[in-house]
Amino acid sequence: MTLGPTIHIIDDDPAILDSLGLLLTTEGYKVRTYELAQTFLEGIRQSDRGCVVTDVRMPEIGGLDLLRALKEQRASLPVIVMTAHGDIPLAVAAMREGAVDFFEKPFDGDALLASIREALEQGNDEEPFDAETRMIQEKLANLSNRETQVLGGLLKGQSNKIIAHELGISTRTVEVHRANVMTKMQAGSLSELVKMALAVKRDG
Repeated sequence: MTLGPTIHIIDDDPAILDSLGLLLTTEGYKVRTYELAQTFLEGIRQSDRGCVVTDVRMPEIGGLDLLRALKEQRASLPVIVMTAHGDIPLAVAAMREGAVDFFEKPFDGDALLASIREALEQGNDEEPFDAETRMIQEKLANLSNRETQVLGGLLKGQSNKIIAHELGISTRTVEVHRANVMTKMQAGSLSELVKMALAVKRDG
């Protein structure tokens, strides 16, 4: 039975549309799929409720342009972005444009479902969100100056080699600092680390 909000899936890969559509339908969501962002935008209304799960790299209108278009239309739909390229700078840009989360393909279905649930509940649970933000701020405060610099490079999508060159240290030293950052922030992946850092910046 498909009650409640609609999950809009946008991806130019039919296989992704089919697999995600099946996953979400099985969970009881109403699902609409689109191979082009333009098709989605032509049918969306300001009053529509639900969530958007979209690829970042698509023909004609990509994920960043889609986010900007939704802002212009004042459509209050939270957006989760996906990328097959591990393109951290693009994912960071998407979150700065208003995306609530991002996933690198292939991703864990349970993690995506949890993100969708959180997106649909957005704005209904401000206090826990503030508490989580404070926890992230405390973790960031425990980073050394050098670890903070390395984190800044990671947020720019820079490789260890580029970070090392800019900071005047060895690549191996960057790798050590990067590992320390992941441990202190309790991040299981680079994407998780980026999301935590951006959550604090957005809320601050």
